[in-house]
Amino acid sequence: MNRILLLGASGFLGGHVHRALLDHPRLNDVSCPGRDRCDLINASVGDITRLLNDEHPAAVVNCTGRLDGDLADLVLANTVVTAKLLDAIAATNAPIRLVRLGSAGEYGPIPFHHSVTETHPAQPVGAYGLSHLTATHLVSMAAAAGRVDGVTLRVFNPIGTGSGDASLLGRATTQLRQAVSGGWTSMTFGPLSAYRDFVDARDVASAVAAALLAPRLPVRVLNVGSGRAVQTRAAVQALARLAGFTGEIKETGASSERSAEVSWTCADISHAGSILDWRPAHDLDESLKALWAGSAGA
Repeated sequence: MNRILLLGASGFLGGHVHRALLDHPRLNDVSCPGRDRCDLINASVGDITRLLNDEHPAAVVNCTGRLDGDLADLVLANTVVTAKLLDAIAATNAPIRLVRLGSAGEYGPIPFHHSVTETHPAQPVGAYGLSHLTATHLVSMAAAAGRVDGVTLRVFNPIGTGSGDASLLGRATTQLRQAVSGGWTSMTFGPLSAYRDFVDARDVASAVAAALLAPRLPVRVLNVGSGRAVQTRAAVQALARLAGFTGEIKETGASSERSAEVSWTCADISHAGSILDWRPAHDLDESLKALWAGSAGA
């Protein structure tokens, strides 16, 4: 494969994808334009088309997007940016593959103890999931019309170095650093009864690499998760043990608006295994250790 245009390389998952591509002998010709060169939010389709014509990429990987904000912000960052990318790729008349990172939030509520497949009805509970689901539909429609060779990787709950405070375990890591250094006797979270499919950011990056190298993409949506549901309480407790925190963990705080209505999330990753020959290589303990070690220099 020739040049890859990576969008969002400065972000959490984008950074992991960048490192994985640079380390891959067939994917290390990577260009990472920043916002100073092309701000996808404000850029026109013409601006993005000129970027593609300048770079001549064989593939575009889009790791940009927003996790929170009002409806307009989320739609602009997650949906409209995807639409502009699709139009720009079509305007080049070049055979460019698009790999886009989506979200498990597109599914909405999933039956307890059920591993969700890509064909499960998607019923997102909020603007975040809806903005991603609409973008996923746009990629699938463009691929069906022959306008792009595109795929959306529906990423479940990514964790790892650099995750920041946007995720539960990222916030827990920050709090644990403060708790350990400050000698706290307790910490407060929202309810931790929900189950989540935590996937290592390095495994997300390897899935992107596999999607770039796949000879063909017979489906346009693929789950990327660990294939295992873990109660968030157990994950926070494991992180606390790793940090050496022995105080009380309270669950009296406010719950997350984005995930309060989803009590169970678990991915069926069999299609990614069969189509991309991809499987996660890191278990939760490894991911938590990477998350904790990476936060030391934050």
